[in-house]
Amino acid sequence: MIFREQLDNIRRDELLHEIVSKTWRDVEQALAHPGSNIGHLLALISPAAVPYLEDMASLSRELTRKRFGNTIQLYVPLYLSNECSNSCLYCGFNKNNLYNRVTLTTDQILAEARVLKQQGFEHILFVTGESKHASFDYIRQALNNNKNIFSLLSIEVQPLSTNEYHILSSEGLNTVYLYQETYNRELYAHYHPAGPKSDYNYRIDTYERMGEAGLHRMGLGVLLGLDDWRTETCFLAMHTAYLRRKYWKTKYSVSVPRFRGIKGSFQPPYTVNDQDLIQMICALRIFDENLEISLSTRESINLRNHAVPLGITSMSAGSRTSPGGYTCLPASLEQFEVHDNRTPDEIQTMIRNNGYEPVWKDWDIYMQQEA
Repeated sequence: MIFREQLDNIRRDELLHEIVSKTWRDVEQALAHPGSNIGHLLALISPAAVPYLEDMASLSRELTRKRFGNTIQLYVPLYLSNECSNSCLYCGFNKNNLYNRVTLTTDQILAEARVLKQQGFEHILFVTGESKHASFDYIRQALNNNKNIFSLLSIEVQPLSTNEYHILSSEGLNTVYLYQETYNRELYAHYHPAGPKSDYNYRIDTYERMGEAGLHRMGLGVLLGLDDWRTETCFLAMHTAYLRRKYWKTKYSVSVPRFRGIKGSFQPPYTVNDQDLIQMICALRIFDENLEISLSTRESINLRNHAVPLGITSMSAGSRTSPGGYTCLPASLEQFEVHDNRTPDEIQTMIRNNGYEPVWKDWDIYMQQEA
């Protein structure tokens, strides 16, 4: 039974009731026995765990250092296209948003890449909207043109086929990030009224295709604010645990983005405050000490400063969320608003001030390639 079918058998209202029914005894039991136990995870994301946040943070820090050392990997998104065929209510790339649309040329991509290389980046995340302009061949060419420039290439694009993922992986692609946005099927239909992304089944089954293609790493995530964060955290953890069991050779990463403003009037119906986000990060780390956890520039300077020692393993820096934003087209349409505008040098200084070492290169990948 694939994960989508398992998910359809879970009653969300019953799950939420189980979460809020957890007691301090359940929380202490979970803290005493870290690991992939869903019952313990429910306790750690429950209201009963709030008084234990300092204990959770301490354990999360310990587990993260045990597995990843005192390092924070740095990456940066490079947006290739803001043209999109979807009507996602929460996204700046919504096809109904009449604003500057652009797909970078090969020369423009290389100009952006040179700037980022000069800043020290070795991990580049290519991002596009879902449209014919950002086809498989276009993405493949962008990756091949840059694989000798950067040591680690990732993508966040439209869902692809198993064969397409396999081709890209064999040609140097390291990681695919794909966000389910929300695991709530009914709300998913509301937020995605038109376009290829409106197909819930096809999107969630994409992770199966990634696994079958044998990717080195896949990244998952939900957009916090679209549904109750506690149930979303539970489903995200269940999904990663399912994939890890089935596709055990693949590494896994999660991102925890909160909704940020776009051009338009959409407001998320669910509030996720800073304390909620920290509780989620610590709970995920205690659930899976091998899980990579990323925090983007969507978040405020203050929160990113304080989150470094609490379970995060990678951070973006100096991000622009529009195609050409680093060099040639600074006024093109953005996907979302950046809240931490510090330079990469300022971010690495902050990381060092927290007692951690910023890492620009994925040495694990380098050694695999040399071997």
